[in-house]
Amino acid sequence: MTHTNLDEPQQQGAAPNNAKRWAFLILLIYGILLAVTIIGTGFKLATGDQAKALFEFAENPILGLIIGMVATALIQSSSTVSSIIVAMVAGGLPITIAVPMIMGANIGTSITSTLVSLGHVTDKKEFQRAFAAATIHDFFNVISVLVFLPLEIAFNLLEKLSAAFMEFFHIGSGFQMGGVNPLKAITKPIAEVLVDLLSFLSPVFAGIVLALLGVGLIILSITFMGKTMRALMVGRAKDILHSSIGRGPISGIASGTAVTVLVQSSSTTTSLIVPLVGNGVLNHRDIYPFVLGANIGTTITALIAALAVTGENAGFALQIALVHMIYNVLGVAIIYGVKFLRNIPLDLSHGLSLKVAEQKLWGLAYIVGLFFVVPITVIFVAR
Repeated sequence: MTHTNLDEPQQQGAAPNNAKRWAFLILLIYGILLAVTIIGTGFKLATGDQAKALFEFAENPILGLIIGMVATALIQSSSTVSSIIVAMVAGGLPITIAVPMIMGANIGTSITSTLVSLGHVTDKKEFQRAFAAATIHDFFNVISVLVFLPLEIAFNLLEKLSAAFMEFFHIGSGFQMGGVNPLKAITKPIAEVLVDLLSFLSPVFAGIVLALLGVGLIILSITFMGKTMRALMVGRAKDILHSSIGRGPISGIASGTAVTVLVQSSSTTTSLIVPLVGNGVLNHRDIYPFVLGANIGTTITALIAALAVTGENAGFALQIALVHMIYNVLGVAIIYGVKFLRNIPLDLSHGLSLKVAEQKLWGLAYIVGLFFVVPITVIFVAR
């Protein structure tokens, strides 16, 4: 009886805590939607008729790729950067420029799991296994860019596929109910109040302040959203992870997608499995499909963000969110589906991990080189 009496208050206390978390989660989703509206409003206000001139700096697709990559490596969240890109498209950023930025965000997000692998650095064998597991994500995303960026430059492949998808499903003006966008009704008034409050500034400075406020809000919202989702779902996510490993690639990809949707972060998903490989519970081949699923699952945040966009660019904002999803799904289908390409990320990550285990400075050189030195060099060369 004593045991039961002790347990009951804990069970009763868990439900109110979860209810608070769900309420907070709804508030954070609203924060993302509001942030996208604020950023879009800010960009329109700041650029006016000069949007084309403002975005000329990123007309080179390589520069667009690097901008997305470095921004994500610094913020450590492709969900955040892709949502900001959605908001920028709502504010006038052309789709053609935004597509390479989305590709770059995919590479930048993989730095998190690579940093997690450094936690095993004191044990040579553990470090080798963990580093191999972490860098699968890196190499897969780099290969995806090598396959799809030339196709995008030559044929606008992803832009055309996403446009065709929207046309086929008759999507084009955001989330509508009876001709009214309910998300606009709950976000636009606050954006208008902020514009009024900043009316003492010139339109350019007011727009810049609004855009910065929106970026800050979206970073905070997605960061706390990830933490809240982990508190609510991490137990279930771990169950899905353990039950899916070793049951074939389809199960692994589906589970990686599901877990990432649950915890709202591909970085979290991949970081969960790196220690398991480092400790020898799994091997890096086991977790490969799961990592690919994480790439697909992370696209849900940008789709949520796109729902808030209204007006003439609403269709474009939704289109760039679809680009992210189509790009990641096609990357998995082609790279994992083609036998010749399938093992390249595994072989490269394993080969590099052997070198890094022998000489740890290789690991530091790899992280700094891939995520910072190469991008900065490319920017200077391109300019």
